[in-house]
Amino acid sequence: MRYEPAPLTRHLRVRQVRGHTVLEFRGEIDIAAAAEMVPHLDMATAEPDARVVIDLTRVEFFDCSGLRLLYRARHRTADGTGGLHLVCAHPLILRMLRITGLSRLLPPWPTLDDAMDAASEQPESASGPA
Repeated sequence: MRYEPAPLTRHLRVRQVRGHTVLEFRGEIDIAAAAEMVPHLDMATAEPDARVVIDLTRVEFFDCSGLRLLYRARHRTADGTGGLHLVCAHPLILRMLRITGLSRLLPPWPTLDDAMDAASEQPESASGPA
């Protein structure tokens, strides 16, 4: 039996997978949830060689506060030697990412395995999925 760590907040679980810190966003990501999550996101992206994956698979609602979290993570990892990858297959969230242009800066992968494979094979500056 495999045990997962308890969530840090009811909206965030952080775990280590294949040398990456996976931030699993959960439930409704709104302004209140984002306020709880910022310190944990900042901790995960503090080092210049941080290797981070943000997983939106378990998100039910996502507003501009969630977009701000993604922009924040992207900004904090952009100049480092690590990397940031995004997992998202939710059609409405994908649409928000395209409309805002964030999908060009942080290309979404459909599954965690796909994002992890991409992180292992490509430098962060390489493009995401076609």
